[in-house]
Amino acid sequence: MTISNAEWEIMRVVWTKGQTTSAEIIDVLSQKTEWTASTVKTLLKRLTDKGYLKTKKNGRQFLYSASFSEEESINNQADDLFAKFCQRKHVAILEHLLAETPMTAEDVSQLQALLLAKETVAQVPCNCIPGQCRCQEHVGVRK
Repeated sequence: MTISNAEWEIMRVVWTKGQTTSAEIIDVLSQKTEWTASTVKTLLKRLTDKGYLKTKKNGRQFLYSASFSEEESINNQADDLFAKFCQRKHVAILEHLLAETPMTAEDVSQLQALLLAKETVAQVPCNCIPGQCRCQEHVGVRK
């Protein structure tokens, strides 16, 4: 399940803190946003309803913790993003990301090793239905 940009802001604080309160989240995000306590609590409720957050009562307040790791959530969001596009366009998206992402020499080495180990296919299949893309196999095809 995808989450909004605002919900991501909340989750980033929760992942960093491990376990936190709405007051701590408001304090951290006040450096970046002008959200009211009500806004943060609404976002916390949505994240709890979506299963991204677990709550534990601690006196008069709730402690929030993540149900999923940051890495798992990032991977799920990336999978959701890539699922929106024809598989044949994925390399172009990756090229864009690589061009725009600052990287250390170690980062580049790790990516090069990953690419060298990558199993290849003769041709990337199109995963679209006719009319959703311009891949050769769909040109002129009608169902």
